[in-house]
Amino acid sequence: MPPPPTLEAHVISVLVVDDSVVIRRLVTDVLSADPKVRVVGTAPNGQIALAKIAQLKPDVVTLDVEMPVLNGVETVRELRKTNPTLPVIMFSTMTSDGAEATVAALAAGATDYVTKPANAGSVNKAVTEVREQLLPRIHALCGKPVYAAQPLRPATPVKRPQTSTGPRKPVQAVLIGSSTGGPEALRTVLTRLPATLPVPVLVAQHMPPVFTTMLARRIDQEAALRVVEARDGEPLLPGTVYIAPGGRHMEAAKTPGGAKVRLHDGPMENHCRPAVDVLFRSCARVYGSASLAVMLTGMGQDGKRGTEDLVALGAGVLAQDQATSVVWGMPGAVVSAGLADAVLPLGLIAENIVARLPASAAATGREVARWK
Repeated sequence: MPPPPTLEAHVISVLVVDDSVVIRRLVTDVLSADPKVRVVGTAPNGQIALAKIAQLKPDVVTLDVEMPVLNGVETVRELRKTNPTLPVIMFSTMTSDGAEATVAALAAGATDYVTKPANAGSVNKAVTEVREQLLPRIHALCGKPVYAAQPLRPATPVKRPQTSTGPRKPVQAVLIGSSTGGPEALRTVLTRLPATLPVPVLVAQHMPPVFTTMLARRIDQEAALRVVEARDGEPLLPGTVYIAPGGRHMEAAKTPGGAKVRLHDGPMENHCRPAVDVLFRSCARVYGSASLAVMLTGMGQDGKRGTEDLVALGAGVLAQDQATSVVWGMPGAVVSAGLADAVLPLGLIAENIVARLPASAAATGREVARWK
């Protein structure tokens, strides 16, 4: 007897929205080459896209930022009124205007973004860039979680192996790693921290140049803390958030005058620059067990090895839970390796950071509540 028929694997349906005929064709051709992806329709602007989303019910939408009639940001705002969970990937130019609009779209509810090919004159290069950026995101957003560990109940401490015999020092620096879904997760965490935070916060978010500038500027407008794109050589001060510039690694460096930012153009790690592993390793050298690492939503495993170095010294680790992560890759890798002290929903991370800070920060609890 022949074996019983198996259920056909789910094919991800995509709606491609862009005012450029060339880009629509390019994206459609790239996606159609993947047997697990099917382009179910295209649209030249947001108004037509909203009608097609209601009709076609795609699994994911790729959405241009700059379009006539209804642009990308406006489209996301309208879409989220009726489709709060539909994955939306913004398609942005590498310009200041494009980066600013993309960050605004992420704040409005877009899920992730990719950048348009820098050299549209080279078809092969453009195809490669779109394929390498877009397809992994589509599969990550519409597929199964990268790490299928059993989700832990919110705010439940994790019993990790004892790795350091020495006492844990009071926290001197908070380190945050994030990627896919990170901009909005960072905004949620950072805007709930008080201006009186007695330590610096160092952030490695996977983003290209210009985009990190706009991200820091937008969060700074909302947060009580000072939020900046880091500059090489500046001192690491309490109450300030330093976001690694796109395209550059950021490290903490020990100097006679105190800890400072060090930026460099070293090789990519985990296909990333800035890389979370680079930041976390440097903080292990500078702050050791006085570090508090926080792993937020993101694809892949960047930050896992750096977290291992921190845990070996006795540092604390918080990880975002699966239920509130856009992609539970980076935090899932940390949790699956038994490195996290606690796995928390996004909304509880800020108050847990404050709770672990020195006693001088205890009086800031009321301010944390104020920024929720």
